[in-house]
Amino acid sequence: MSARGPRPPSARPAEDPSDGALLDRLQRDAFDYFMLTMNPQNGLIADTTRPDAPSSIAAVGFALSAYPVGVERGWIERAEAVQRTLLILRFFLHSDQSGAPDATGYRGFYYHFLDMRSGTRAWLSELSLIDTALLIAGALTAANYFTAPTPAEGEVRELAETLYRRVDWRWAQADGATLMQGWKPESGFLHYGWEGYSEAILLYVLGLGSPTHPLTKASFDAWTVTYQWENLYGRDFLYAGPLFIHQFSHAWIDFRGIRDRFMREKDCDYFENSRRATYVQREYAARNPGSFAGYTSDCWGLSAGDGPSAPPRMIAGRHQAFYGYAARGVPYGPDDGTIAGSATLASLAFAPEIVLPALRAMVARAPQCAGALVRASGFNASLGADRPGDWVADGAFGLDQGIIVLMIENYRSGLPWRLGRGNPHFRRGLRRAGFRGGWL
Repeated sequence: MSARGPRPPSARPAEDPSDGALLDRLQRDAFDYFMLTMNPQNGLIADTTRPDAPSSIAAVGFALSAYPVGVERGWIERAEAVQRTLLILRFFLHSDQSGAPDATGYRGFYYHFLDMRSGTRAWLSELSLIDTALLIAGALTAANYFTAPTPAEGEVRELAETLYRRVDWRWAQADGATLMQGWKPESGFLHYGWEGYSEAILLYVLGLGSPTHPLTKASFDAWTVTYQWENLYGRDFLYAGPLFIHQFSHAWIDFRGIRDRFMREKDCDYFENSRRATYVQREYAARNPGSFAGYTSDCWGLSAGDGPSAPPRMIAGRHQAFYGYAARGVPYGPDDGTIAGSATLASLAFAPEIVLPALRAMVARAPQCAGALVRASGFNASLGADRPGDWVADGAFGLDQGIIVLMIENYRSGLPWRLGRGNPHFRRGLRRAGFRGGWL
């Protein structure tokens, strides 16, 4: 089926009151992550709830996008949301941009992980292009929401614009075509760029939309040349194995009915593509080629997330390894029986007719945990009889909670999508990438 515009209201299944209550609880619990893990001195958000975790700049971007949702839902006062937003934006504006090994960033980009207290580089991490894009997307979302004619909200808009204009996207187009994935002060650019369809579509849109240091149009065309169009289980779609790839850019950009050159040729769009990818995930779990415990048509969802780091053990006559934190994918793997419930939930806007039954089934697996399996970074039922019940990842991860908040809201009210459609930088970037039609 080709998606030529927003799905008609009749295509959305009627929401059972119990489903609405479940979504309320899951979204509120996910939102609370950004209330509870923020450093009140600088606004930084912890990567996880685990002890001594650094900040993830991507999690900060999700926080900036989640605060408007919290205001609309009545979970946070508007004035408090503004102050939290300003705390973050002021920190990044005045952060050390020297690119030194102990700085915060360089040329408007930021290191992937930052020390929660000092705000300087943590774990020898790379200057991350995609995570900077997620941060900037959050800043622009805040700017489009906080539009009141007050000094505080005016400052939000001014700071977000300044941070966006400071990013030197063209510098990261090192070879003149596709973007590099990152840079380190010790060794320069990483030895690989963005190839194959991924969450980097948001990165390219922001880079192309820049009014100060835009990417060349050749960058997007060079990237789409590396796409892989496949037919899996009778469905044609633009392949990417992990679910998060089909979700992250969609948290901010409404791709319904707008098409670039690649999607015009395929008579599809990226929203419809994510819907097809969601069905492929469900079909894979129903077929369960690895014979993993728990996989069914109502228990599916492979993505990036935490899994067990147990020794290999026998599953269906083979020695099965377990991968810890990894990007798991369908159908080519890796797969060790770990489900990312947050990724299943984040597909809600694409295919509610199969996501809602999956949510009910996951909650029923552990009714005493009030949806903990869904919000966990991963759970696994395949470790064997010596571990009764599901293995569940410890703690919570900011990326998982952020995508839950935004994609539930896109399903329920479309607020993040409306804010994205109203942002001139998103619109400019999409047009420069060749998108046409629909709301553009």
